[in-house]
Amino acid sequence: MEFTEQQIERYSRHIILPDVGGRGQKKLVAARVLVIGAGGLGSPAALYLAAAGVGTIGLADGDVVDLSNLQRQILHTTAHVGKPKVESGREMLVAINPDVAIKTYQTTINAENILGILTDYDLILDGSDTFSTRYLVNDACFFAKKPLISGSIFRFEGQLTTLKPHDGFPCYRCLYAEPPPPGLVPNCQEAGVLGVLAGTIGVLQVAEAIKEIVGFGTSLAGSMLVYDALEMNFRKTRVPKDPECLLCGERPRITDLSGDYAVSCGL
Repeated sequence: MEFTEQQIERYSRHIILPDVGGRGQKKLVAARVLVIGAGGLGSPAALYLAAAGVGTIGLADGDVVDLSNLQRQILHTTAHVGKPKVESGREMLVAINPDVAIKTYQTTINAENILGILTDYDLILDGSDTFSTRYLVNDACFFAKKPLISGSIFRFEGQLTTLKPHDGFPCYRCLYAEPPPPGLVPNCQEAGVLGVLAGTIGVLQVAEAIKEIVGFGTSLAGSMLVYDALEMNFRKTRVPKDPECLLCGERPRITDLSGDYAVSCGL
């Protein structure tokens, strides 16, 4: 493909980077990235994916915009209250970059539909806010052999990791084997979250995505990045692959998506 003059101007700050250049920008334009959740994490992630020129962006979310979302979900505006998040998101992303194709899925991701949706994408960004979806997305990406960039936030702390068990790195279940029992974590609405924390982790998810797509820098695969907004502190911890992992271990017990992915809230 050849860039138009407008595209050369739009992506010029990428193109002059030695680690990206015209070849790397063409990889971004050809890339297909699915964002699961058009909320706190998915909002900044989708905005920066579009700005970076990622050619096809999928938005999956079954919810509508609520006034309480606007404290952190910057993909939406006051005028969008009551509108499906994926439609609000499409409107904003096209306004930022009309060259990007936006595919929307106004549905709750579940075991029946996720593998069909994942098929069309190279890379998945998980911005979901429930344990059930997080484990489901992890398991589905493992079976589909798709790299997954997983982010989560809670009050003043955020976590980020890149999951590529098909390349020998740990999966989410290597970190946390199973969800906590129901009732052990605060309700999604009761826990609270610092709005700007969502922006920090969501933008870092895109930084990881761009590195994966273009092929430069050091991946977070095999590591967990934790951000503490109260102390303004980042720390990175190595995470080994668990040979006893129920999903990607030497003797897996999870072999399909028929397990219990009941809804639960929290980090």
